[in-house]
Amino acid sequence: MKIRAALLFACLLATLPRTGAAQELTAGKPIRMLVGLAAGGATDVMARLVAQKMSESLGTTFVENKAGGNFIPALRELTGAPADGHTLFFISTSTLITQPLHPDYPFDLTKLTPITQVATGPLILVVKNTLGIKTLPALIDYAKANPGKLSFGAGGGTGSSLYFATELLKAKTGIKIAIVNYRGAGPALNDLLGGHIDGMFDAMPVMVVQAKEGKVTPLAVTSAKRSPALPDVPTIMESSVPDYEMAGWFGIVAPAGTPPAIAQRLRNEVAKAVNSSGVIGDGSAPISRSFDCTAG
Repeated sequence: MKIRAALLFACLLATLPRTGAAQELTAGKPIRMLVGLAAGGATDVMARLVAQKMSESLGTTFVENKAGGNFIPALRELTGAPADGHTLFFISTSTLITQPLHPDYPFDLTKLTPITQVATGPLILVVKNTLGIKTLPALIDYAKANPGKLSFGAGGGTGSSLYFATELLKAKTGIKIAIVNYRGAGPALNDLLGGHIDGMFDAMPVMVVQAKEGKVTPLAVTSAKRSPALPDVPTIMESSVPDYEMAGWFGIVAPAGTPPAIAQRLRNEVAKAVNSSGVIGDGSAPISRSFDCTAG
Protein backbone atom coordinates (compact mmCIF):
# COMPACT_ATOMS: atom_id res chain seq x y z
CA MET A 1 0.00 0.00 0.00
CA LYS A 2 2.84 2.39 0.78
CA ILE A 3 4.44 1.76 -2.61
CA ARG A 4 1.10 2.39 -4.28
CA ALA A 5 0.76 5.66 -2.35
CA ALA A 6 4.17 6.82 -3.57
CA LEU A 7 3.28 5.97 -7.17
CA LEU A 8 -0.03 7.79 -6.89
CA PHE A 9 1.85 10.83 -5.59
CA ALA A 10 4.10 10.74 -8.66
CA CYS A 11 1.04 10.46 -10.86
CA LEU A 12 -0.56 13.43 -9.12
CA LEU A 13 2.48 15.52 -9.99
CA ALA A 14 2.31 14.34 -13.60
CA THR A 15 -1.34 15.29 -14.06
CA LEU A 16 -1.50 18.65 -12.30
CA PRO A 17 -3.02 21.43 -14.42
CA ARG A 18 -0.60 23.71 -16.22
CA THR A 19 -2.55 26.97 -16.18
CA GLY A 20 -4.24 29.14 -13.59
CA ALA A 21 -4.25 32.45 -11.78
CA ALA A 22 -0.86 33.77 -10.83
CA GLN A 23 0.14 35.14 -7.44
CA GLU A 24 3.22 37.13 -6.68
CA LEU A 25 5.86 35.62 -4.42
CA THR A 26 7.55 37.88 -1.89
CA ALA A 27 9.45 40.45 -3.94
CA GLY A 28 13.22 40.20 -3.64
CA LYS A 29 13.16 37.04 -1.52
CA PRO A 30 15.32 34.24 -2.99
CA ILE A 31 13.88 30.82 -3.77
CA ARG A 32 15.83 27.82 -2.46
CA MET A 33 15.71 24.60 -4.47
CA LEU A 34 16.79 21.82 -2.11
CA VAL A 35 18.48 18.71 -3.50
CA GLY A 36 18.89 15.75 -1.19
CA LEU A 37 21.98 14.43 -2.96
CA ALA A 38 25.58 15.49 -3.44
CA ALA A 39 26.42 17.94 -6.22
CA GLY A 40 27.35 16.70 -9.67
CA GLY A 41 24.70 14.03 -10.29
CA ALA A 42 21.77 14.19 -12.69
CA THR A 43 19.28 15.38 -10.05
CA ASP A 44 21.60 18.20 -9.03
CA VAL A 45 22.38 19.20 -12.61
CA MET A 46 18.72 19.27 -13.66
CA ALA A 47 17.75 21.24 -10.56
CA ARG A 48 20.42 23.85 -11.35
CA LEU A 49 19.26 24.18 -14.97
CA VAL A 50 15.67 24.72 -13.87
CA ALA A 51 16.68 27.13 -11.09
CA GLN A 52 18.79 29.16 -13.51
CA LYS A 53 15.89 29.57 -15.92
CA MET A 54 13.44 30.37 -13.12
CA SER A 55 15.77 33.15 -11.96
CA GLU A 56 15.15 35.00 -15.21
CA SER A 57 11.55 35.77 -14.23
CA LEU A 58 11.39 35.18 -10.47
CA GLY A 59 14.70 36.63 -9.33
CA THR A 60 17.33 34.69 -7.43
CA THR A 61 16.63 30.96 -7.45
CA PHE A 62 19.47 28.80 -6.22
CA VAL A 63 20.18 25.15 -5.45
CA GLU A 64 21.20 24.06 -1.97
CA ASN A 65 22.54 20.52 -1.56
CA LYS A 66 21.41 18.77 1.63
CA ALA A 67 22.86 15.32 1.13
CA GLY A 68 22.30 12.75 3.82
CA GLY A 69 20.75 9.44 4.73
CA ASN A 70 17.43 8.74 3.01
CA PHE A 71 16.93 12.42 2.08
CA ILE A 72 16.12 13.22 5.71
CA PRO A 73 18.28 16.42 5.97
CA ALA A 74 16.62 17.90 2.88
CA LEU A 75 13.12 16.97 4.02
CA ARG A 76 13.79 18.32 7.50
CA GLU A 77 14.83 21.63 5.92
CA LEU A 78 11.77 21.66 3.65
CA THR A 79 9.18 20.82 6.29
CA GLY A 80 10.66 23.37 8.68
CA ALA A 81 10.42 26.18 6.14
CA PRO A 82 7.47 28.56 5.72
CA ALA A 83 4.88 27.40 3.16
CA ASP A 84 5.32 30.56 1.07
CA GLY A 85 6.82 29.12 -2.13
CA HIS A 86 10.38 30.18 -1.35
CA THR A 87 11.64 26.73 -0.34
CA LEU A 88 11.24 23.86 -2.79
CA PHE A 89 12.52 20.30 -2.98
CA PHE A 90 13.73 18.83 -6.30
CA ILE A 91 12.98 15.12 -5.99
CA SER A 92 13.64 12.03 -8.09
CA THR A 93 12.56 8.41 -8.32
CA SER A 94 14.93 7.58 -5.49
CA THR A 95 13.10 9.97 -3.17
CA LEU A 96 9.77 8.26 -3.80
CA ILE A 97 11.27 4.81 -3.29
CA THR A 98 12.70 5.70 0.12
CA GLN A 99 9.48 6.10 2.10
CA PRO A 100 7.94 2.71 1.16
CA LEU A 101 11.22 0.98 2.05
CA HIS A 102 11.30 2.38 5.59
CA PRO A 103 8.19 1.78 7.74
CA ASP A 104 9.52 4.21 10.36
CA TYR A 105 10.32 6.97 7.85
CA PRO A 106 9.83 10.30 9.67
CA PHE A 107 8.18 12.13 6.74
CA ASP A 108 5.09 11.49 4.64
CA LEU A 109 5.83 12.63 1.10
CA THR A 110 2.18 12.43 0.11
CA LYS A 111 1.37 15.32 2.48
CA LEU A 112 3.75 17.74 0.76
CA THR A 113 2.40 20.23 -1.78
CA PRO A 114 3.06 18.89 -5.29
CA ILE A 115 4.28 21.52 -7.74
CA THR A 116 4.94 19.59 -10.93
CA GLN A 117 6.67 16.73 -12.64
CA VAL A 118 9.77 18.04 -14.42
CA ALA A 119 11.03 15.24 -16.64
CA THR A 120 11.22 11.52 -17.22
CA GLY A 121 13.86 9.58 -19.12
CA PRO A 122 15.89 6.39 -19.21
CA LEU A 123 18.93 5.50 -17.18
CA ILE A 124 22.16 4.53 -18.90
CA LEU A 125 24.70 1.86 -18.00
CA VAL A 126 28.33 2.87 -18.45
CA VAL A 127 31.71 1.35 -17.58
CA LYS A 128 35.20 2.76 -17.28
CA ASN A 129 37.15 2.82 -20.54
CA THR A 130 40.07 0.84 -19.16
CA LEU A 131 37.81 -2.15 -18.53
CA GLY A 132 37.95 -2.79 -22.27
CA ILE A 133 34.33 -3.94 -22.48
CA LYS A 134 32.16 -2.46 -25.23
CA THR A 135 28.83 -4.30 -24.99
CA LEU A 136 26.46 -5.51 -22.29
CA PRO A 137 26.71 -9.18 -23.38
CA ALA A 138 30.49 -8.91 -23.03
CA LEU A 139 30.06 -7.41 -19.54
CA ILE A 140 27.76 -10.26 -18.54
CA ASP A 141 30.22 -12.86 -19.84
CA TYR A 142 33.06 -11.20 -17.94
CA ALA A 143 31.05 -10.99 -14.73
CA LYS A 144 30.09 -14.66 -14.95
CA ALA A 145 33.69 -15.65 -15.50
CA ASN A 146 34.84 -13.38 -12.65
CA PRO A 147 32.07 -13.44 -10.01
CA GLY A 148 32.29 -10.58 -7.55
CA LYS A 149 35.25 -8.92 -9.25
CA LEU A 150 33.30 -6.02 -10.78
CA SER A 151 32.16 -3.11 -8.62
CA PHE A 152 29.33 -0.72 -9.54
CA GLY A 153 28.60 2.60 -7.89
CA ALA A 154 25.10 3.43 -6.67
CA GLY A 155 24.50 7.16 -6.39
CA GLY A 156 22.05 7.76 -3.56
CA GLY A 157 22.92 4.45 -1.91
CA THR A 158 20.75 1.47 -1.06
CA GLY A 159 17.17 2.06 -2.12
CA SER A 160 17.99 4.56 -4.88
CA SER A 161 16.80 3.99 -8.44
CA LEU A 162 20.43 3.50 -9.50
CA TYR A 163 20.85 0.81 -6.85
CA PHE A 164 17.67 -0.93 -7.99
CA ALA A 165 18.78 -0.75 -11.63
CA THR A 166 21.95 -2.63 -10.68
CA GLU A 167 20.09 -5.18 -8.57
CA LEU A 168 17.60 -5.75 -11.39
CA LEU A 169 20.43 -6.42 -13.82
CA LYS A 170 21.98 -8.87 -11.37
CA ALA A 171 18.66 -10.64 -10.83
CA LYS A 172 17.89 -11.02 -14.52
CA THR A 173 21.36 -12.20 -15.55
CA GLY A 174 22.58 -14.08 -12.50
CA ILE A 175 25.82 -12.12 -12.34
CA LYS A 176 27.53 -11.10 -9.11
CA ILE A 177 28.59 -7.45 -8.86
CA ALA A 178 29.69 -5.60 -5.73
CA ILE A 179 27.68 -2.41 -5.15
CA VAL A 180 29.40 0.61 -3.62
CA ASN A 181 26.99 3.17 -2.15
CA TYR A 182 27.51 6.93 -2.57
CA ARG A 183 25.69 10.05 -1.33
CA GLY A 184 25.00 10.97 -4.95
CA ALA A 185 25.81 10.09 -8.53
CA GLY A 186 28.41 12.89 -8.68
CA PRO A 187 30.84 11.25 -6.23
CA ALA A 188 30.22 7.87 -7.89
CA LEU A 189 31.08 9.35 -11.28
CA ASN A 190 34.29 10.84 -9.88
CA ASP A 191 35.35 7.39 -8.68
CA LEU A 192 34.39 5.85 -12.01
CA LEU A 193 36.52 8.36 -13.91
CA GLY A 194 39.33 7.73 -11.43
CA GLY A 195 39.15 3.99 -12.03
CA HIS A 196 38.11 3.13 -8.46
CA ILE A 197 34.87 1.41 -9.58
CA ASP A 198 34.09 -0.38 -12.83
CA GLY A 199 30.66 0.88 -13.82
CA MET A 200 27.38 2.49 -12.80
CA PHE A 201 23.88 3.38 -13.85
CA ASP A 202 22.92 7.04 -14.00
CA ALA A 203 20.28 9.31 -15.48
CA MET A 204 21.02 10.71 -18.92
CA PRO A 205 21.68 14.45 -18.36
CA VAL A 206 25.18 14.04 -16.95
CA MET A 207 26.24 10.75 -18.47
CA VAL A 208 25.38 11.64 -22.06
CA VAL A 209 28.04 14.35 -21.93
CA GLN A 210 30.60 11.95 -20.43
CA ALA A 211 29.84 9.36 -23.11
CA LYS A 212 30.01 11.82 -26.01
CA GLU A 213 33.34 13.14 -24.75
CA GLY A 214 34.70 9.61 -24.60
CA LYS A 215 35.27 9.63 -20.85
CA VAL A 216 33.13 6.52 -20.24
CA THR A 217 31.93 3.61 -22.37
CA PRO A 218 28.12 3.47 -22.72
CA LEU A 219 26.73 -0.07 -22.89
CA ALA A 220 22.94 0.23 -22.85
CA VAL A 221 19.93 2.35 -21.88
CA THR A 222 17.05 1.16 -19.72
CA SER A 223 14.17 2.37 -21.90
CA ALA A 224 12.10 0.22 -24.26
CA LYS A 225 13.44 2.20 -27.22
CA ARG A 226 16.83 3.75 -27.89
CA SER A 227 17.45 7.29 -26.71
CA PRO A 228 17.67 9.96 -29.45
CA ALA A 229 20.53 11.47 -27.45
CA LEU A 230 22.67 8.34 -28.04
CA PRO A 231 21.01 6.49 -30.93
CA ASP A 232 23.90 4.06 -31.38
CA VAL A 233 23.60 2.76 -27.82
CA PRO A 234 21.22 -0.24 -27.63
CA THR A 235 18.60 -0.86 -24.98
CA ILE A 236 19.20 -3.46 -22.30
CA MET A 237 16.41 -5.56 -23.80
CA GLU A 238 18.15 -5.45 -27.18
CA SER A 239 21.27 -6.67 -25.40
CA SER A 240 19.85 -10.10 -24.51
CA VAL A 241 18.24 -9.16 -21.17
CA PRO A 242 14.45 -9.58 -21.63
CA ASP A 243 11.79 -7.52 -19.85
CA TYR A 244 14.21 -4.96 -18.49
CA GLU A 245 12.81 -1.44 -18.54
CA MET A 246 13.31 1.40 -16.07
CA ALA A 247 12.87 5.17 -16.16
CA GLY A 248 14.20 8.04 -14.12
CA TRP A 249 11.71 10.60 -12.83
CA PHE A 250 12.13 14.14 -11.52
CA GLY A 251 9.69 16.54 -9.86
CA ILE A 252 9.33 19.46 -7.48
CA VAL A 253 7.40 19.70 -4.21
CA ALA A 254 6.84 22.42 -1.62
CA PRO A 255 5.99 22.37 2.10
CA ALA A 256 2.53 21.20 3.09
CA GLY A 257 0.03 24.02 3.16
CA THR A 258 1.56 26.07 0.34
CA PRO A 259 -1.30 28.25 -1.02
CA PRO A 260 -2.76 26.91 -4.29
CA ALA A 261 -2.20 30.20 -6.11
CA ILE A 262 1.51 30.23 -5.22
CA ALA A 263 1.86 26.57 -6.20
CA GLN A 264 0.24 27.39 -9.54
CA ARG A 265 2.57 30.35 -10.11
CA LEU A 266 5.57 28.10 -9.46
CA ARG A 267 4.11 25.41 -11.71
CA ASN A 268 3.80 27.89 -14.56
CA GLU A 269 7.36 29.11 -14.06
CA VAL A 270 8.80 25.58 -13.98
CA ALA A 271 6.91 24.74 -17.17
CA LYS A 272 8.47 27.75 -18.89
CA ALA A 273 11.89 26.83 -17.56
CA VAL A 274 11.97 23.21 -18.70
CA ASN A 275 10.48 23.96 -22.10
CA SER A 276 13.03 26.67 -22.90
CA SER A 277 15.88 25.79 -25.22
CA GLY A 278 18.92 24.11 -23.76
CA VAL A 279 17.31 22.75 -20.58
CA ILE A 280 16.26 19.24 -21.59
CA GLY A 281 18.40 18.09 -24.49
CA ASP A 282 19.50 14.62 -23.46
CA GLY A 283 16.65 12.33 -24.36
CA SER A 284 14.65 13.11 -21.23
CA ALA A 285 11.06 14.19 -21.69
CA PRO A 286 10.16 17.56 -20.11
CA ILE A 287 6.74 17.84 -18.42
CA SER A 288 6.09 14.33 -19.68
CA ARG A 289 3.23 11.99 -18.89
CA SER A 290 5.18 8.88 -19.70
CA PHE A 291 3.96 7.03 -16.61
CA ASP A 292 0.64 5.21 -16.85
CA CYS A 293 -1.24 6.87 -14.03
CA THR A 294 -4.53 5.16 -14.86
CA ALA A 295 -3.31 1.62 -14.30
CA GLY A 296 -5.03 -0.25 -11.51
